Amino acid sequence: MEKKDNIPLKISSISELHDMLQLPKPLHPLVSLVDNTKMSIKKDMLKRSFILNFYKISYKYSTTGKMGYGQGYYDFNEGGMMFTAPGQVLSTDENAEYCGYTLLVHPDFIRSYPLAKNIKNFGFFSYDTNEALHLSDQEKTTITGLLDTIENELNTTIDEVSQDVIISYMEVLLNYSNRFYKRQFITRKAVNSDLLTKMDVVLENYFNQQETLNKGLPTVEFLASTLNLSPHYLSDMLRNLTGLNAQQHIHEKLIEKAKEYLTTTGFSVSEVAYALGFEHPQSFNKLFKKKTDKTPLSYRQSFN
Repeated sequence: MEKKDNIPLKISSISELHDMLQLPKPLHPLVSLVDNTKMSIKKDMLKRSFILNFYKISYKYSTTGKMGYGQGYYDFNEGGMMFTAPGQVLSTDENAEYCGYTLLVHPDFIRSYPLAKNIKNFGFFSYDTNEALHLSDQEKTTITGLLDTIENELNTTIDEVSQDVIISYMEVLLNYSNRFYKRQFITRKAVNSDLLTKMDVVLENYFNQQETLNKGLPTVEFLASTLNLSPHYLSDMLRNLTGLNAQQHIHEKLIEKAKEYLTTTGFSVSEVAYALGFEHPQSFNKLFKKKTDKTPLSYRQSFN
């Protein structure tokens, strides 16, 4: 039988998390800004993994220790920002010291606002631990200023516009974070170019070694796993580097291999489709025409 300690603890409310961290009750039941230095996890909760039912935006700096996230750990010695959406598995290091702030937001707090839908467009909520946002000094000032403003609003007597104001600052915080991630993609362009080269090699080997016959078409999840990245981070990185996301890169390589088969082999169009991993030739024909404005057969005939 599985040990109870191995089962992630589900935390449904922000009040529950405050209790676990031995913090005072939150000023608002659906949103809270926590000073990380004031956290103190109860002994019976140490080494437990847990799942939050709300968003968690953490800015940590000058820290020691690691934080578990999914299958890995993030070392906060360099500081940085992490974003987690409801339902993700987290764990803690009992020897860690976290300096900084953590903003907790329950989905119900933003449910009747456009942000409830738009927040799904911020892909960094699905990034892995090694893809944290590292801020410049100027960026740190911007982020801490916004968090201070949110804290001041929470400490002000709640009125009929309090929620509107807090959510507006949250949107600004997320938009700035999105901008800073785009900056990070640019400043790490050399590293990302190396990743692009590795990805091309992975795709080339996948098709050349006919992995398609056993595994079907390569997926974004396969590529990301091979490159030790999350699917969202891989697509966002590629989009900033080349203008194409990961799925589009797969299609580009696929069409390239299709053209090679059509011009250098006697395979029928159906055989080409199966060799590339398509279950149905019609799907191959549709994609090929969409990408080249020609059917596979007309493309082949243009070379004869």
